[in-house]
Amino acid sequence: MNDKALFPAFCACLFLLSGCSNYSPWFASSGPSSAQVVEQREAKSAIPVIDVTDEVARQVLAAQKFSAFGDVLSTKAAPGYVVGAGDVLEVSVWEAPPAALFGTVVFDPRLGPATTHVTALPEQMVAADGTINIPFVGAVSVAGKSPQQVEAEIVRRLTGKANQPQVLIRVTRNATANVTVIGEVGQSLRMPLSARGERLLDAIAAAGGVRQPVVKMTIQLSRGGQVLSMPLDAVIRDPKQNVILAPGDVVTALFQPLSFTVLGATGRNEEINYEAQGITLAQALGRIGGLQDARADSQGVFIFRFEDPSALGGEAKSLPHTPEGKVPVVYRVDMKDPRTFLIAQNFPVRDKDVLYVANAPSAELQKFLSILTSSIYSAASLVKLRP
Repeated sequence: MNDKALFPAFCACLFLLSGCSNYSPWFASSGPSSAQVVEQREAKSAIPVIDVTDEVARQVLAAQKFSAFGDVLSTKAAPGYVVGAGDVLEVSVWEAPPAALFGTVVFDPRLGPATTHVTALPEQMVAADGTINIPFVGAVSVAGKSPQQVEAEIVRRLTGKANQPQVLIRVTRNATANVTVIGEVGQSLRMPLSARGERLLDAIAAAGGVRQPVVKMTIQLSRGGQVLSMPLDAVIRDPKQNVILAPGDVVTALFQPLSFTVLGATGRNEEINYEAQGITLAQALGRIGGLQDARADSQGVFIFRFEDPSALGGEAKSLPHTPEGKVPVVYRVDMKDPRTFLIAQNFPVRDKDVLYVANAPSAELQKFLSILTSSIYSAASLVKLRP
């Protein structure tokens, strides 16, 4: 084949070469290059690209720290049970003989017959206004009082009417001092609280324990408008987090496989689940099989995240916010720097993060050369076929 015959092939190659000065429009790619991610900062809707340093890792880690149960909620036992609307009470009234108002005789074989007179009144549910009714006494306000306070009030109002009255209040159905346990437990229930002071793990045990592995469970505790969450594993390991429960608490056992998505030049491109106690960047890179030697740009490892503004300091005020109050941000990691391997052990990966590894420029060049070579051979083949 002479030079004139190869001329069309060279023209085709030059055409390809002229159009491929910017590789991305011509070559298939798993995403933007490292330069393209960084260059978008110049756009009007700029997303900050932050290099991950030791200081940045510490700041992000500090912002991620959850509010521990033991640090926010009271660890002291409740002052004692108090009666509330909906509770069912049994009232028993004793009189010394001779009985003036209540005449039922109770025989105590240890003390002889007719030693005391007792009347057990029918059980009563505390009304919505917090009262019960007692014969010869009338309406008695009991809501917000302990059984001992109710007893003393009834005795006070019977004095002068009954002969040395004594009163015993027994709560037969506790409708107000309860804790609700729901979620991934053996059986959802409402657990009544006693004077002993039940704790968080007591409620979970009463519900039959959790139905998923402990390390994958998150416990959410709602109290008085506060909603706090902690990994169950952390509650078990730290007795301080096993807080005393209060009436009205809602304990929810959540099985939420936290996950991040990995894309680009890595060993795996998929969504990866991780445990409730969290995962670091170093662990995440290990679980995805690391970077692909032939493709990856070790200086182009990015974490795309909707970040809490507290992790960005004062800079967050000037950045766009999502309706949920989060700030879109891109963290860049330079895996060529040996210090990064230490920093990565403290940098937390969060739920719904996207971990992206860009292709190295050499990989793009290799694609270009591959296409160029195949184009030359294709053009040469066409020339050979010409008569």
